[in-house]
Amino acid sequence: MIAITGGGTGGHLAIARTFNAQLNERGIKTMFIGSTSGLDKMWFENDENFSQKHFLTSSGVVNKSGINKIKSLLNIINLSFKTAKILKQNNVKAVISVGGYSAAAASFGALWARVPLFIHEQNAINGKLNSILKPFCKGFFSSYQNPPFVYPVGARFFKARRVRDELKTIIFLGGSQGAAAINDLAINLAPKLDQMGIKIIHQCGKEADKIKKRYENLAINADVFDFDKAIELKMQTADLAICRAGASSLWEITANALPAIFVPYPFAAKNHQFFNAKFLADKNLAKISLQNGEKANVDEILKMIENYDINGVSNALLNEIDEQKTAQIIDEILRG
Repeated sequence: MIAITGGGTGGHLAIARTFNAQLNERGIKTMFIGSTSGLDKMWFENDENFSQKHFLTSSGVVNKSGINKIKSLLNIINLSFKTAKILKQNNVKAVISVGGYSAAAASFGALWARVPLFIHEQNAINGKLNSILKPFCKGFFSSYQNPPFVYPVGARFFKARRVRDELKTIIFLGGSQGAAAINDLAINLAPKLDQMGIKIIHQCGKEADKIKKRYENLAINADVFDFDKAIELKMQTADLAICRAGASSLWEITANALPAIFVPYPFAAKNHQFFNAKFLADKNLAKISLQNGEKANVDEILKMIENYDINGVSNALLNEIDEQKTAQIIDEILRG
């Protein structure tokens, strides 16, 4: 059995799901170890593709201070010993961490149980937990730092890919929980896009009802939704994405050969979203617009839209990410 741990956000969990699918294809039983906080239970509590699931009462440490930070650390230490017992009892052969605070207990538990630990770092700037654990892990896979380039993206994003020829439809992506700045940006751009004959697809999170009414007030017919498990099909319809630069979104878009304008979340740890997007922008494979305080720069983004080489970038993205990388990572872990 192989254990996969990590989560908190959809970005980490998407990688966990991709690794799990690859292991399932090989007939290998898997265990998910996550947290009762964040999105872990929503994603995997009813997922029958895992043989076992354990949701621990862990929480983040980085954003806490004083006594709350100490309590959180002590809780993780306590949970790590409990996790070590779970790993031993189930004869787990390896633990794969996909990062996030949800990964802490099982990652340290792997060290206590002397189970090989493998880490996938999804962002351009290493997370604090991954930086601490890197010297002790059996393998460290970076999306940006270690050649050859490795990033696990689900096969469905490759299957839905197509080369874009012209700009007919824009998709605004705020992530599974939405992003207020992206939502406001879409509404502010909508009248101009409508004049240009550009259709709008808008994934807006929990504010879907309010956002729909705002489009109705503008007399604009947009495809608005909170979240869609088949988001690759929405991407397939679009010719340009405007979105945050979380790692999973960034590479799912890349696998789909979908050109993008990234508006990095300015308050992300170590500004990692900017550096994620910069990786592509430095190759002329994406554009970046920095957020102005709480708001995106509408005028700048409009100019980017008007001058975007949709076909050139879409063609170039075809060669930027390899569908076989997930299998190669799992090959290395199994060779352990």
